[in-house]
Amino acid sequence: MTRRTMNLQLLAVPLLTALALSLTACSKPGEPPTSHAAAATAPAAVNTSSYDTVANTGRGFTVGSMMSAQPVYVLFEPQCTHCASLWKASLALHGKVKFIWMPVAFNQGKSLSQAATLLSAADPLAAMTEHEKLLLSGNGGITAIGSVSPELAKSIKTNTDLMTTLGIDSVPFILAKNRRTGEIVSNNGALDTASLAKLLGVD
Repeated sequence: MTRRTMNLQLLAVPLLTALALSLTACSKPGEPPTSHAAAATAPAAVNTSSYDTVANTGRGFTVGSMMSAQPVYVLFEPQCTHCASLWKASLALHGKVKFIWMPVAFNQGKSLSQAATLLSAADPLAAMTEHEKLLLSGNGGITAIGSVSPELAKSIKTNTDLMTTLGIDSVPFILAKNRRTGEIVSNNGALDTASLAKLLGVD
């Protein structure tokens, strides 16, 4: 192997890593192409203040272990397939963790109406499961409600504004406290079930 070949291979590793990371999150329109990788490798700095802001300001629907003292907040976009992948991965942890999914809407089209539909669903678990199944199969998600009430629109805007407050530009964004350490943890991008469990300290 020549030195030049070795150097090219060494250069390829970080490039491939960045590419893989870039495929784990959906970014807001207008963000630079590198925003996915930057978000995935360096999530927004979070602390007790930002955690409390999300907990007290955001609005979402709750699924999983309702009696759990460990809420896990997830900002997601209805048209984000990476958010759909995270939802699928999180289902196996519903017996251990209480997830609060907070919809944002930054894509044009049906994101706002779908966010409102999911947020107001009588059975959010069934509605979200059906939505993400349809989204991952390329069918665009659930049929949304015809009109969005001012109250729901305001809640979704508040959730979307939280992205700016937290300094993040892509979703899904996870914010929680690790069960073992009590440390506030976050992640930008989709995770598999094992990685999600490790992040939350329930593995």
